[in-house]
Amino acid sequence: MFDLFAVQNSIMLIISIALFIVKGAALVDCVTRNESRFRAIETLPKQTWLILLGLGMVAHLLFWGPLGLLNLAGTVAALVYLAQVRGSD
Repeated sequence: MFDLFAVQNSIMLIISIALFIVKGAALVDCVTRNESRFRAIETLPKQTWLILLGLGMVAHLLFWGPLGLLNLAGTVAALVYLAQVRGSD
């Protein structure tokens, strides 16, 4: 018999893992990026990005579901970082 809930749970797990990887990549990029690059593109300071991305990672570890409010906020922060800071290269 076809179990729709198993398919749904599998999809949510895949999405959650993918978003965790995106947040991790953004955090690693922020840690390795030079402070002067943040000033050059006139964005938030490096420390602020580190705090936002770090809290996003912690929230994702604590509340694994990708559709929670804290996880969505962390995902938005990671995507904004990747688009604004990493995308300016």
